[in-house]
Amino acid sequence: MREALPLQSPTTLAPMPPAKKRTRSYDPAKTRAAVSAQFGHVRDAVLALPPEALDATTRLGDWTVRDLAGHVTMALGAVVRGLEGPEPAVRELALLDWPSATATGAGRIDEDVRALDTADLPGLYARTAERFAELVAGADGERLVPTRFGAMTLADFLVTRTVELVVHTDDLAAATGTDVPYDRQALAACSRLLADALAARAPGGAVEVRIPPYAVVQCVAGPRHTRGTPPNVVETDPLTWIRLATGRAAWAAELDAARIAASGERADLAGLLPLMG
Repeated sequence: MREALPLQSPTTLAPMPPAKKRTRSYDPAKTRAAVSAQFGHVRDAVLALPPEALDATTRLGDWTVRDLAGHVTMALGAVVRGLEGPEPAVRELALLDWPSATATGAGRIDEDVRALDTADLPGLYARTAERFAELVAGADGERLVPTRFGAMTLADFLVTRTVELVVHTDDLAAATGTDVPYDRQALAACSRLLADALAARAPGGAVEVRIPPYAVVQCVAGPRHTRGTPPNVVETDPLTWIRLATGRAAWAAELDAARIAASGERADLAGLLPLMG
């Protein structure tokens, strides 16, 4: 604990400015390409499944693989609808606020999935990909688009699409046993956004979280480390991190399975996870 400074004058101690959320930059062209590539990987995996596999259960409540496959098209469909409609007047949602905002949308998302016509999955995937490519190709990344959780820039919204696609790629693989590829840029953007969201939720420099090769962030209030090996370090691979951040995996179980390396008395992130509802 810091010792109290002796009182001298009203100007001795200046108020500390509020902590700022870290804003990472993303290349809009690379993000667009990553979204398209990952959507293509999921499409190829879904369309290669035998018909009976579409009725299999998933880890997403009572959703079947067919429900999950339909939901994936909604990740791009939301961009299409946003660009087809009028531009909102005011930005309402920052990128780092999106992960926590998703906790309010589960009920509406489930209703939309139930209402989606998935009888012709090949056609649904083809129409979605074609319209997405048409609208996004010439769109300004700073254009505002409406989302479930408030208007945000197209560039930021596309970063959130990498999270949707990567997370549901993992869900699909878990449900079907299919080895679905991950676009490197999509996996990187997803990992980085969720890492930055953790740092925004628990600002500080006491713990260093490493998700090689994509992200390193410092978080948790306490003494900040400036050189050498930090005393509190958490390290894990991208997919384990994404599962933790989205509630697909539990901290204790992943720690016991040695998929997380955690050292230091502050290196327990269980109370901060998941980041998304």
